Amino acid sequence: MSAVRPGEAGATRACPHCKATILESSAVCPACRGHLRFDAAATDAAQRFVPLHVEGTLRGDDHGSFEYTMVVVIRNERGEEVGRHVAGVGAVFPGEARSFSVSVEAVPVPAGKRRRH
Repeated sequence: MSAVRPGEAGATRACPHCKATILESSAVCPACRGHLRFDAAATDAAQRFVPLHVEGTLRGDDHGSFEYTMVVVIRNERGEEVGRHVAGVGAVFPGEARSFSVSVEAVPVPAGKRRRH
């Protein structure tokens, strides 16, 4: 969980459905897509934006058979690693393919919830 105080931007909690660590402000769990609350402000998707989206495909024909590990790493402005997660592992054989998609969904932080340094 987060060292950020509850109610501040970036505060986290556990999803009651899948136990993934999610933002306290989430109305829907990004991992299991379980609904967490149904108030109008929480479900307003018009504010959401995607500042990063990357897609790619691996094909077994390009390099023969191989194993893969998908690792997601988050770094702060100083290049220090603040998070690392193995998102999945597997193998690709000739004639097979795996597609990967990574996106960052964001929502503006209300002025009253910003952290003060």
